[in-house]
Amino acid sequence: MAGVTAHKPSESLSMSTLAVKAGRPPSEPDQPLNEPIVMASTYVAGGEVEYGRYGNQTWRAFEDAVGALEGGRALSFASGMAAITTVLDLVAPGQTVVAPRHCYQGTLAHLAALEQRGVLEVVLVDIDNTAQVAAALDDNVALLWIESPTNPALEVADIPALCDAAHAVGARVIVDNTFATPLVQRPLTQGADVVVHSATKYISGHSDALIGIVVTSDDQIHRAVDEARRVRGAIPGTLEAWLALRGLRTLHLRVERAQANAAGLVARLREHPAVDRVRYPGFGAVIAIELTGGADAADLFTRSTSLWVHATSLGGVESSLERRRRWQGEPLTIPESLVRLSVGIEDVDDLWKDLSQALGQTLA
Repeated sequence: MAGVTAHKPSESLSMSTLAVKAGRPPSEPDQPLNEPIVMASTYVAGGEVEYGRYGNQTWRAFEDAVGALEGGRALSFASGMAAITTVLDLVAPGQTVVAPRHCYQGTLAHLAALEQRGVLEVVLVDIDNTAQVAAALDDNVALLWIESPTNPALEVADIPALCDAAHAVGARVIVDNTFATPLVQRPLTQGADVVVHSATKYISGHSDALIGIVVTSDDQIHRAVDEARRVRGAIPGTLEAWLALRGLRTLHLRVERAQANAAGLVARLREHPAVDRVRYPGFGAVIAIELTGGADAADLFTRSTSLWVHATSLGGVESSLERRRRWQGEPLTIPESLVRLSVGIEDVDDLWKDLSQALGQTLA
């Protein structure tokens, strides 16, 4: 596509440099530093695109950048769920998908809907139990879905071992890398066939754009996903792609600060009498806590903060929190008292003061 150069992963560039450099227009006189917002539904015939549902320069710049970070070729979608459902719908009728018992609610809902319609079978596993997952993989399994860390239980999968086990039975492996981001783990380099992101979260990072992305280094999968996007029209808005790419430029800075904040808060939360359990995988910027006072205490806690925002999403520059079981579709194995904390980039002492006073109210 004219105006955009493909940027492949380079061993000579660090991930933080790639986040800034990848997906730029050609470095030539009078070229803009950033890919412009291209608003076009129709293109002059004879080129690669022809129609706005098939491609856009702004999408391509964003895809180049994420592809460089993950080590594959990327395709962007209207949302994280558009990306997830497109990949899952590639499974042939009658085949089996093995998926985490705890993972993004939308993923579980779509799998349940497909199973209810008789399209496929679903086997749910504890994704952090490698032996259990391996035992669930048989010759009818077409796909192993991995989320690591899981949402919201924050369980961590052994991605290389699970990829080996899945490939041994001919199954493909998809990893939802939304929580970790490619700065923390790159599943394609660990054996995964596909990576998906709700780029609404950390990649975009400013709670202002809904967008998803699929990345693969497998040409056959890339063609199938591209064709599915063309047919269904699950395409991102041009403005959303531009916003996500602009957010991506500071991903390394935001993740570094948010992770440091999260680590500092975990130590304090573990000492607080209102907190019964702290779940934290040792990386990333999402923490889950279980309160000693149960669901009522958790609800009071989420209503009592002033700096932390009570909201359902995560990965923005602002810190947010919510009790996950307030959603009807959340698995019953998630404790009623569990509150998921998405740690932002504010001052960590300010964040703690707000959490501490809110936790204190649950003990009053």
